[in-house]
Amino acid sequence: MRILDTDVCVEILRGNENVVEMRRATVDRVATTWVTVAELFYGAAKSRSVLENQQTVVTFLKTLEVRPPELASAMRFGRLKADLERRGERLADADLLIASVALVEDAILVTGNVRHYERIPELRIEDWIRGKAGYFVNEEPVPYG
Repeated sequence: MRILDTDVCVEILRGNENVVEMRRATVDRVATTWVTVAELFYGAAKSRSVLENQQTVVTFLKTLEVRPPELASAMRFGRLKADLERRGERLADADLLIASVALVEDAILVTGNVRHYERIPELRIEDWIRGKAGYFVNEEPVPYG
């Protein structure tokens, strides 16, 4: 499974052809998290075309799974946040929640924010925004598709 981070969802909504094509070419299950859904609706709410953008988000969400909050990902979040703080590193709670879902689901996180997430050694990351499908930051590269 591949879990789309908020920035990748935004690029799809904006019609970034490279990201849209990578989404089309993906044979894995594709999902996003409840956190990303909340962030997308926040973006729509602060836009000039609130109702139109909310509808665009709703339509987009019909094309993929949305992973709900679960006890296992909440527990993983707690451990990740504590570990990062002990190392003197910080990551926004939203990013940690998204990473926690990906880890619990044993999924690849698709994001353009590689620098944020590479601090989590066990997290597999793929960057569609820069065209690096099939490249995992924290693991050996594997073929895409």
